[in-house]
Amino acid sequence: METGEEFGPWLARQLKLAGKTQAELADELKLTRAAVSAWITGRSTPRPTVMTEIAKALGTDVGTVHTRTTDTQAGLPVTWYHRPGYPDGGRDMGNAAAFAFDADVQVLARETCQNSLDERLTENGRPVRVRYTLHELTGEALDAFREAILWNDLFPHYAAVSKAASNQKVGRVVDAGVRDMYERGRLVLLRVDDYNASGLIGDDYADGKFAAVVRRQLESLKSGHAAGGSYGLGKATLWATSALGLVIINSTLSVPHEGRTERRVIGRLELPWREVNGEPYAGPAWFGRPDPDSPGARVARSWWADEETVARLHLARESDEPGTSFLIVGAHDVASLEAKFDADDEPVGDMEGDDEDTRDIRKMHGRLVEALGRDFWAAMTGGGSRLPLLEVSVRALRNGKEVVPEKQVDPSAEQPARTRALRAHYEGTTVDRLTEAGQVAARSVPLKLPLSGGAPGTLGTHQAVLLVTEAEGDRDGDGGKNQVHSLRGNRMTVKRTGVPRLPLSTNPFQAVLLVGEAAGESAPFAKEAEEFLRAAEPPEHDRWGQTEELTLRWSPSAYRRINALTAEVNSAVRELVARPKRSSREGGEAVRKALTVRTRPKAKAPAGPVVPVLDKLDATVGDDGEWRITAEVSIPRGDEIVPMVPVAQLDVRSGGRPKLEWAELMAVEGCEVEGGTLRFPPGTRRAKFRGSTDVTSHPVRTTLTRLVLELRAGKGE
Repeated sequence: METGEEFGPWLARQLKLAGKTQAELADELKLTRAAVSAWITGRSTPRPTVMTEIAKALGTDVGTVHTRTTDTQAGLPVTWYHRPGYPDGGRDMGNAAAFAFDADVQVLARETCQNSLDERLTENGRPVRVRYTLHELTGEALDAFREAILWNDLFPHYAAVSKAASNQKVGRVVDAGVRDMYERGRLVLLRVDDYNASGLIGDDYADGKFAAVVRRQLESLKSGHAAGGSYGLGKATLWATSALGLVIINSTLSVPHEGRTERRVIGRLELPWREVNGEPYAGPAWFGRPDPDSPGARVARSWWADEETVARLHLARESDEPGTSFLIVGAHDVASLEAKFDADDEPVGDMEGDDEDTRDIRKMHGRLVEALGRDFWAAMTGGGSRLPLLEVSVRALRNGKEVVPEKQVDPSAEQPARTRALRAHYEGTTVDRLTEAGQVAARSVPLKLPLSGGAPGTLGTHQAVLLVTEAEGDRDGDGGKNQVHSLRGNRMTVKRTGVPRLPLSTNPFQAVLLVGEAAGESAPFAKEAEEFLRAAEPPEHDRWGQTEELTLRWSPSAYRRINALTAEVNSAVRELVARPKRSSREGGEAVRKALTVRTRPKAKAPAGPVVPVLDKLDATVGDDGEWRITAEVSIPRGDEIVPMVPVAQLDVRSGGRPKLEWAELMAVEGCEVEGGTLRFPPGTRRAKFRGSTDVTSHPVRTTLTRLVLELRAGKGE
């Protein structure tokens, strides 16, 4: 049995819901007002015989008064509250936060699963369980659901939006969603349940997780510094995935609110400005019980629903374990229409076909499994003393009957090589170098953390962990082979990048980079690395680079520390996957003896210094807009080689070429870099170096320019 709320606060709320005062209740009970006041303030409780009279006065049964696990039925009925239009005539034509993401179930999976990971209850050591349920309603099931959400009250608002749909983007999406429901007689619900999570705790309006999700925009109140989200935008994917802009929520709380934990229900609707029956409405609406403390009891707040109500709303949870269920009403997957191409850039399937369906629950099921396995394989992997952080499953129903069986996402099936690598790291079975099939090589790579506030210097060096192993199958992992998946504390894949300049003879591999607390909570500066990299992630959380927060909290050049980490990782990967060179005599002694090779006499080295010549240049534009170059130098035979300074310039039609500063300049082979100058050991014939320019020294955007690289003798002045 649920723990009931304290009698005083419960009675005070019931009086508000019933529109009664303490004095009126006292008159009905033939008691003094002071007696009722004492109950409400907790100084005393009524006798059992008086409980019966209180139940009659509130229009409920005596059991409800004794248990106090739900509100009485005498209160105001559940309804929709639509925010009135702004007094100054301003209009919001949709929630701008929703435009940060596509209407894509794979984006939804990434954001919602990340949120569940961030809210996992860590005290019990168990993973957070997340289940995705696609449920297509037709016929009587659809009619019953529309009745449960008071569709007839909503329809005038949808009709008003559809009427102006031709002039407004959100309106066109909503209009298409309503037409699909009526023309095809169906509605797709996408439900996201998590268990062993905190739930939407806190007051309806004051600071807390409930208000941050349901009432506010651009607010993130995550539980720890290793959390994935930081912008407060991820929740917008829920409403972006609904063609009707409607999400209903049922939460079981880890911390009681108003003395209760189960079936806290609220709905939120996101529509553009509209005019209904001559009244303007600003945009959002809430589905709940009118709050008696609001003016005219118009504002809707969450309510404690009974089991029958949550069942009619398709929000009944499987247990009383804390967590939240989000029901996306009218789910669609526009991104599933993106054209697919094969390895030869030929379209896959009929490009002219018009039978594509953005509400195909079988296709959406497959795309959810794919995205979850790609982005959260590490969070689902355990080994040694490390337990998985996450369990995920996906299922599809039609009118309550199973269409696609529930599939538990298996990381070893979705990402076999990387899962093997991570388990080997947890179990302590990694090696220094790959010499046999199935091995996992480990290498530490440094991340030098800057001081906050723009101060020069280094806070400390965090040692990230790089894992490399051979790839499996024809296509191992998203984007193919030879990829590095980078992740931090919550073990969601943040970056998926290739390694440049791999030797042609490299065996196919997959790599994993563990940074921050993913490298181990005892790793030096793990917490600081988490904070630094979290600030370096954009709202999509799909890379690390220059962001406004990184600039404000550290400095405009702080991103170079991440570039240096990337360079270290790429260099380490190339070293680990390189095939060992064979001796020139190995296996060729018999052939060597059978051949007669005539050699030419060596040319006499010229006297005096020789000047190296730029022989080959590869240049690309990096993620932050910098030029990244790899240059090869040929050197004439000579005893003394002139030091050279690489100079990067922008090509212009007239006038002097603007000079760019180097953010990074490093030797690869055959040379050394000292203070921006290349120096070559005597006898060197070829050399190679790399560099990246400082974006802050670019006078214009890189994509609008061309690069010129010169080698200048001496100090390059």
